[in-house]
Amino acid sequence: MTELILMPVTLREANEFVASFHRHNGRTNRDGGKWAVACGTEKLGLVGVAIVGNPLSATLMDGWTAEVTRLCTRPEAPKNACSMLYGACWRAWRAMGGKRLITYTLTTESGASLRGAGWRVVAEVKPGGWNRPNIGRIRDWQPIYGQQKLRWEVDA
Repeated sequence: MTELILMPVTLREANEFVASFHRHNGRTNRDGGKWAVACGTEKLGLVGVAIVGNPLSATLMDGWTAEVTRLCTRPEAPKNACSMLYGACWRAWRAMGGKRLITYTLTTESGASLRGAGWRVVAEVKPGGWNRPNIGRIRDWQPIYGQQKLRWEVDA
C-alpha cells in the first residue's frame, strides 16, 4: 500500500483541482479561501485538496471560526484521504489560534470521513440560496442550493 502524505498547495492549485474533480461544486471565488492543504502518494501524486476560508454564514463570522469550503479527492484516492485532510485542516486552524472549524455536507453523503476525523453534526440546514437582492447580493443559481445539508463542526 502506498503511503498517503500531506502536501503544501496554493489556493490556485487547489481550486484547479476542485474544478477538475469535485462532484457538485466548482472552484471557490477569489475571496473564498484563506489557505489550502493537499494530500497525495508517491505513485498517484496529488489525490485530494481542502480549502479553508471564512464562514459563508455571516452569523458564524466571529473571527475564531473558519469553514472548510471545499474538500475534493480524485476517485482513485485512498479511502482515508478525506479524513486526513479534515484532520489536517483542524490541526492547522487550531495552531493558528482558531477555536471552531465547520463544513457542510449534503444529507445524501455519509459523513464517514468527518466522523473519522472527530467532527459531529450540529445543525440541519434548509435548502436555499444566498441571494439577497435588497442588499445587492445576487448569485447564479446552482442545483446544490436546493438540497438539504448538514453542518458539521469540530471545536477546542
